[in-house]
Amino acid sequence: MRDLRKQALESGKTVSRKARSKVTTPSTSRANSRVASRNASRNGSDDEGELSDTTQWSTNSIDELIADAADNDLPQEAWIADLGDRINEICDRKRSSVQGREETLQAFNLDLTRHYAQIEIKPKMDELLPMVLKSVKSGQTERETVLALKALALLLVTEPSETLYDAVSGPIKARAMDASHPMAKQAAIHALSIATFYGGATIEETEAVMDFLLEVVSSDGSSIDEADNAQVVVTALEEWSFLATQLDDLEESTEVAMETFVDQLDSSDAGVQIAAGEAIALLFEKSYTEAESDEEVDETDENQIGANGHGDEVMIKRYTVYRQQHQLQQQLEELAKASSKRLSKKDKKALHLTFTDILHTVEKPTRGPRYSTALDEDGYERGSRMKIAVHGGGKMTVDRWWKLHRLNALKRLLQGGFLVHYEFNQVVFDSLPVVVEHD
Repeated sequence: MRDLRKQALESGKTVSRKARSKVTTPSTSRANSRVASRNASRNGSDDEGELSDTTQWSTNSIDELIADAADNDLPQEAWIADLGDRINEICDRKRSSVQGREETLQAFNLDLTRHYAQIEIKPKMDELLPMVLKSVKSGQTERETVLALKALALLLVTEPSETLYDAVSGPIKARAMDASHPMAKQAAIHALSIATFYGGATIEETEAVMDFLLEVVSSDGSSIDEADNAQVVVTALEEWSFLATQLDDLEESTEVAMETFVDQLDSSDAGVQIAAGEAIALLFEKSYTEAESDEEVDETDENQIGANGHGDEVMIKRYTVYRQQHQLQQQLEELAKASSKRLSKKDKKALHLTFTDILHTVEKPTRGPRYSTALDEDGYERGSRMKIAVHGGGKMTVDRWWKLHRLNALKRLLQGGFLVHYEFNQVVFDSLPVVVEHD
């Protein structure tokens, strides 16, 4: 797929509100975690403005990513030469200073973000990985640690591995637990998710990471000593959802996860609410799978739904996601109409847009994000309106929550280089396979 471009995606990135009803000490018990009433969760570090896309993990619109990439384009010879210099500097750690390592990692990340450098990276992985891990384990500043964590994630998405998860997951998780700065813990959570997805983790290991992230969410960050940090909770929610897209069967995980996510809908931070809601939508979507060839299809069965309103395929409900669904729908309706004066105009708009989508999915799990129930000229629902124009006049439709969660995860990591990687990096394209529709 070439030249993905132009239509801005409103990803509904969340900012949360659930940090108000839990104790500050870590606990695995939900009953013990809801004692005191609190103010809104605090935000993360205020240093983000100077860190640029070499350290930040955020989702911009496709238009912004295109503009960002165009502004920073370099001739191939120039960036390859620069990357070679940065690789040599990282590997020659003995002669480096803290400031020098920060500058080197920043430039290295910029090269790997903006360009697909698998040919340049592959022969150097055995030398690079131990040196980057040293900065992950013992970075002397917040910036060095964050840059090293992002560098590690970029290495894995550039040169994925079936064996590296075991080598890198321990140090990354340790930083998520004991780093001195909230931003470093957030970077570690992001990197742990990427390492799990692209580093060869087994299903059991993936589920263990998801359990770790779920504990971060259910404790409002207390489990990693970041009590009431909304950004940490949002990060854990986002990466839990990203990893959940890899699993075919979430039935055993759903009950506990739903209790946690529904609890987070009462957060005092709009971002936590949205991230929790989008995780809930994914769980409802996952509870339906396409009918097998030997399964009997009954159009009158309420547990069987036409996937696209045209009767081309039938999706069958495999299990109940949440037993108090009527109560949940009422809560989602309230969030879709939120009008509190404490909400900014931006948060209010995000809540309305996102929770309208989430409510549609809970009501009918085959409806994806930006789903329109309006009827077209043939009497069918118009369906998903989240589309990206692509080369040749076609459009890529993001019509499933799993696609949106993966898209956002890749945008968080690759930012201005997302389009380049989507065009040239096969593993990125395979993570988000699409069907291109032509007018």
